[in-house]
Amino acid sequence: MKFTKTIEVKNIFNKISYKYDFLNNLLSFGLHRLWKRKLVNLLEPLNGEDWADLCCGTGDLAFLISERVSPRGSITGIDSADDILNIAKNKSQFKNNKFIKWEIQDVLEINDYSKKFDGICMSYGLRNLNNVEEGIKKVFDLLKDKGRAGFLDFNHSTRNSLSNIFQKIYLRLIVVTISRLFNLGPEYAYIEKSISNFPKKNELINIAREVGFKKAEYRTIWGGQMGILILTK
Repeated sequence: MKFTKTIEVKNIFNKISYKYDFLNNLLSFGLHRLWKRKLVNLLEPLNGEDWADLCCGTGDLAFLISERVSPRGSITGIDSADDILNIAKNKSQFKNNKFIKWEIQDVLEINDYSKKFDGICMSYGLRNLNNVEEGIKKVFDLLKDKGRAGFLDFNHSTRNSLSNIFQKIYLRLIVVTISRLFNLGPEYAYIEKSISNFPKKNELINIAREVGFKKAEYRTIWGGQMGILILTK
């Protein structure tokens, strides 16, 4: 049985899919590309390794990692929203990229552990899972021994800190206001709600260690607005 949040998130991403890349560039001032590249640089994918991009969206991380692991390696992009995944597939065909395999599936429902990955990445997806701890545990199970994983997402900063205040102003006055021009206001208003329910830095590290990861490191970027969690099994 599908969880309510899972269905909600899937519907949101299907609805915003047609403007997803455009609004990502506009609302982040193009910086999301730098953040994603920083995540990949920290993970250091190697030629010949097998990777997975979970909650892959339109495939930005999958394409970046494909540059590192091909031609001997592979990458699998997985997302539950079929409309947004179709955009990733179309981009892959346009780029003539034959190293990425795309799968429609909810991350928490992946039950095939016969194929283990050298590395797993996720951008702006962990926060949207029905259960963050289950998501990190799923990643742990899907990794080979000594495999590594990286997550890029909004940083849940301390309430009433300068970072937190700026984040609220940015989301409410810029993100939601602009998204309303495309009749997507409620969908982008969901971001602030999802951040408020997302574990903070130390909580994420503790969850990762309890799950079994030997090393967990968290760093903030862009004035504390974004966070990168790097895990090693």
